[in-house]
Amino acid sequence: MRHAWILGAAAAAFALAACGERPQVVQYKQGTYQGKPDQKPYAGAPFDGNHQQWENAMRQRNQTQNEYKRIGS
Repeated sequence: MRHAWILGAAAAAFALAACGERPQVVQYKQGTYQGKPDQKPYAGAPFDGNHQQWENAMRQRNQTQNEYKRIGS
């Protein structure tokens, strides 16, 4: 009889465990973000804000990833 009571109490505790769960979705409010604003990709040290130099570097990088250009055929 005692085991049945313990088993019943454990089952009730297990069933009620989800009742205290809080929602896991974060609720963002407009205008409350205090983080750092994004910068342009060419604003860093290698390009110092030079957009044309950044575009040329990206174009060159893309060409080195082109298999036809890379192997020379």
